[in-house]
Amino acid sequence: MQNITATELAAWLTDTSKTPPVLLDVREPWEVETCHIEGVKVMPMQTVPERFNELDEDAVIVCICHHGSRSMQVANFLDRQGFSQTINLTGGMHAWALDVDPSMRTY
Repeated sequence: MQNITATELAAWLTDTSKTPPVLLDVREPWEVETCHIEGVKVMPMQTVPERFNELDEDAVIVCICHHGSRSMQVANFLDRQGFSQTINLTGGMHAWALDVDPSMRTY
């Protein structure tokens, strides 16, 4: 598992020469409703063990949560399941709101 900062992810998402990653938001639905990055796949953390087969194990997957703890656990879980390109968003949506999109609602 690797880590990526919010500013690094924002740059990646705007770089049309790069294939965008799968953005896996592992927060609860109410959290995603509060704020999210456009285009996320929502899969609450507790559902990942039952649903991870919905993901392409060859895809680059950036795991996202509120502060980066849950997403790190999910990225590690996916690594153990054979996913070789998992990345944790360090600081999560909180860092995204602070460093990338200050107009984003926070909680």
